[in-house]
Amino acid sequence: MEKTENCSAATTDEPQIHYRGIKAMPYVIGNETFEKLGTTGTSNNLLVYLTTIFNMKSISATNLVNVFNGTCNLATLIGAFLSDTYFGRYTTLGFASISSFLGMVLLTLTAAVSKLHPPACNKSSENGTCDGPTPWQMTFLLSGFGLMVIGAGGIRPCNLAFGADQFNPETKSGKRGITSFFNWYYFTFTFAMMVSLTIIVYVQSDVSWAWGLAIPAFMMFLSCLMFFIGTKMYVKVKPQGSPITSVIQVIIAAVRKRKLKQPDKPWISLFNHIPKASINSKLAYSDQFRFLNKAAILTPEDKINSDGSAVNPWKLSSLQKVEEIKCLIRVVPIWASGIIYSVAMVQQQTYAVFQAIQSDRYLGHTGFNIPAASFGIFTMIGVTIWIPIYDRLIVPWLQKYTKKEGGITLLQKMSIGMVLAIITMVISAIVEDRRRALALSNPIGIDSKKRSISSLSTMWLIPQLTLIGLSEAFTLIGLIEFYYKQFPENMRSIAGSFTFIGLALSSYLSSFLISVVHKISERSQTGDWLPEDLNKGKLDYFYYLVAGLEVMNLGYFIMCANWYKYKESGSTGNGVEGDDDMVKLQSDGV
Repeated sequence: MEKTENCSAATTDEPQIHYRGIKAMPYVIGNETFEKLGTTGTSNNLLVYLTTIFNMKSISATNLVNVFNGTCNLATLIGAFLSDTYFGRYTTLGFASISSFLGMVLLTLTAAVSKLHPPACNKSSENGTCDGPTPWQMTFLLSGFGLMVIGAGGIRPCNLAFGADQFNPETKSGKRGITSFFNWYYFTFTFAMMVSLTIIVYVQSDVSWAWGLAIPAFMMFLSCLMFFIGTKMYVKVKPQGSPITSVIQVIIAAVRKRKLKQPDKPWISLFNHIPKASINSKLAYSDQFRFLNKAAILTPEDKINSDGSAVNPWKLSSLQKVEEIKCLIRVVPIWASGIIYSVAMVQQQTYAVFQAIQSDRYLGHTGFNIPAASFGIFTMIGVTIWIPIYDRLIVPWLQKYTKKEGGITLLQKMSIGMVLAIITMVISAIVEDRRRALALSNPIGIDSKKRSISSLSTMWLIPQLTLIGLSEAFTLIGLIEFYYKQFPENMRSIAGSFTFIGLALSSYLSSFLISVVHKISERSQTGDWLPEDLNKGKLDYFYYLVAGLEVMNLGYFIMCANWYKYKESGSTGNGVEGDDDMVKLQSDGV
């Protein structure tokens, strides 16, 4: 039975999938663009909104925003599980988009309706104190946040996989379309971030919070509209039951049969029933993690149904399921390396702002003082310029010489980004050393916290910010595409959640690293590396430390890449034939 809704009659026993590919992209990319404009436009300035409109203390507001962002990322795992197990990506995306839109509407109402937020500080009392939000106002606000968490939990893990579902993974044009889609997905994300950090933030801060939040809500409405307009164009892959259950079944079956001897020719003798309705690619046998093979050893006690499946999957699993679990296990070391890589990205984005605060931010001789937080836009500009060049010019050129899909392998692509991250950290350290030297010897002023402002122009921060953007374009896009292609097809929503869970863990790891460095360095002879006044610290030492960690991570990544075996597609259970007669697993060295 075909596991898609978007199909038409065919001459064979099984209906054929009608992949619309590029024809479906206006709806998919349009939905993606408006959704990103809505979500980033709402979330990027939340801290300012909570402290200025809701009169929350900075610590309380920071904790609430951190909990909100962390919950959004962790909710992706739940959303992915529900999508892959029960509802499918189309239904999950539709429900989550509506939930996100309603959450943004509630948030907009907290700004537009005076009774839904505290009075302004200069009107609340004679002594200048600010009234905080009432329990009712907080309940209304948190209700909006809750709906947005539900939306993020469904949208983030599913939108990439859903877009890639529109291309035929068994044809050259389909494979090229999937790779191009991942690049353009990240392009829309950076474009949305640029717009939200400039136009939308300006409207929120200098015009009206009501209008500033209404604009993202309207963008989210357009996202929903674009998504549902394209309904008839989409390939909608139906869920096939809990993939997590299959993982547990294989492990338990292997443990139960742990005392059995491994067969001499496991690829022949092991039980390997593949349901006709399976959407997963048929996988070749792999010698890695051979212990799991015991789950597929057929014993006299095992019973088989009339359709060839095991009566008790908790005692007997097919070799196909075993190989799918092996795919998951192989991905974990690469995922761990991606988390370490993201630490450099987080540190650069954080401390580049602090560097800008204590540098000369005047734009030439115009007298215009560039906001420190706005320098993050150079990271996005670098990505926005690079992706079209890479996707349309460099990849086709590389393909002529390497004959590989995408020009280079995904692991090679990620390694390039990791090298760029190391270079970025070194450049950041050199620039910081110069910035601090000029701040101590030739300051141009003192800020409100009595810290010297360096005469070094903030334009010197542009190279490191641009490089980290290029690094993200290689490694983060590579990781997203890697998860999608290496996970079993029925777990691709969970694959999408891996990116966000990794980012959440990297944020926690970054905070832990900063705390450790701060506590250790403040007792050293050099003094605290990361004080509030950077001129009294050694931020350049910290950058070198992160560079060292990234060098070790690169070495670890290369070892994992040389050990890694790609999942190769042959034919799938739904009758779509692949390019090769036999499925192969090949090792990839960087």
